[in-house]
Amino acid sequence: MTGTSHKSTQEIAFLGLFVSLSMILSYLESLIPVYLGAPGIKPGLANLFVLLLLMKKRVREAVIVNLLRIILSGFLFGNLFSIVYSIAGAALSMTVMYGMIFGVRLHPVMASVAGGIAHNLAQLAVALLILDTNAMLYYLPVLVLAGGISGVFNGVLAEFLKPYLRGVWEHS
Repeated sequence: MTGTSHKSTQEIAFLGLFVSLSMILSYLESLIPVYLGAPGIKPGLANLFVLLLLMKKRVREAVIVNLLRIILSGFLFGNLFSIVYSIAGAALSMTVMYGMIFGVRLHPVMASVAGGIAHNLAQLAVALLILDTNAMLYYLPVLVLAGGISGVFNGVLAEFLKPYLRGVWEHS
């Protein structure tokens, strides 16, 4: 096997691992009967792997993992609307986290907080468009708080896991 094909095989395995782990976390989140004042609030644990990839400047891989996870999880555990909401949230969240980590140079935990809030704001914007009512704006404070809390949790967890993934980063 040549060096290039070995590298691409490792890359595919690496991405498959991250998609699989993200999907497992998505599934576990779908089992949590959480109602915190607004429908659909979840811890966002599946975004942990996207944050880890962004922290390693692997933007392309973060996009691939996020899209595959959203589409596969949406068809397995959700529906078309969950896919639309998730893609909107993921697009804004990843853009904000990338800008915070590499533009503003914020600590990844703070970037994760901004990403969690951005994710919820994008989903709220989609809900406002689909439902064609401003009544959803009453959820704004709860969604901002929930996004911030999940961002802190994911950011701290990513920082904790980073040293344990050192070998994975080196071989992919």
